Amino acid sequence: MSVQETEREVILTHPTNKATAVKILKYGATVYSWTLDGQEQLWLSTAAHMDGSKPVRGGIPLVFPVFGKNETDELLSKLPQHGLARNSTWEFLGQTKSNPPTVQFGLNKNIANEEMTKLWGEEFNLILTIELGADFLKTAIEVENPSTSKDLKFNWLFHTYLRIPDIEDTMVSNLVGMKVHDKLLHEAFIDKHPVIQFHQETDVVYEKVTDERVVQVVRQGHPLHTVKRDNLPDVVVWNPWTEKSGGMADFEPKSGFKEMVCIEPGYVTDFVTLQPGKKWNASQILSKDKLKYQAIQ
Repeated sequence: MSVQETEREVILTHPTNKATAVKILKYGATVYSWTLDGQEQLWLSTAAHMDGSKPVRGGIPLVFPVFGKNETDELLSKLPQHGLARNSTWEFLGQTKSNPPTVQFGLNKNIANEEMTKLWGEEFNLILTIELGADFLKTAIEVENPSTSKDLKFNWLFHTYLRIPDIEDTMVSNLVGMKVHDKLLHEAFIDKHPVIQFHQETDVVYEKVTDERVVQVVRQGHPLHTVKRDNLPDVVVWNPWTEKSGGMADFEPKSGFKEMVCIEPGYVTDFVTLQPGKKWNASQILSKDKLKYQAIQ
């Protein structure tokens, strides 16, 4: 069978290649492993909490309804960093397609983490769709506002940890010419560099990046990962480097920052405001692709 469910997780295996698979924890609906022809594509901390006690460090954690720690919004400021989606056990809704194998998970106020919904009591329905292709992984989100009278305001982000051989000879391309907010420097500017290189902690948010921009992780001229987005105009690029990783108890090994980079498609610079009864959809596709250079437009 291409889909297996246990009490803790759901595993998808591609029908034409048993070495291509994805594993999803029900806690957080977190993709924590994606293998392509036997090769792991995602980074997962060896100290990650896999028992539902804390959000998973690695894989593809889901960020909703707030990115980071909000200090200004009356309601969202009550939530911890990155909100409640990654801290809640999602309902497995079942398989929707056999090839490519596709499954769905659901989350709403009634089954979400009760400690979090006491802090943020908004009504919401989330449906996460995960599709395992022979050469790609697609994660898609649908957010519905079931209220009949109140707008739903939220951020969304796929906090994707990509596995790489060595951060120091890895680059991220095709974000040149975009406005970027450097969260460490507390500055915003137009990035004129043709590629992003890593020699220290990096925490930047590229804003209003059009869907046509294909973000690639490149090593020595060869693309390692390709990230395509739909309706996710922001791209966070993050690597904690030495000091930050050393301060995170669930980040192991401490040298693990050398083998990962986060490329995080999201809607985080602004909030999505969803009217009563309306739905909002977005997705990312991770794949291997040919090198594609996109210059300043």
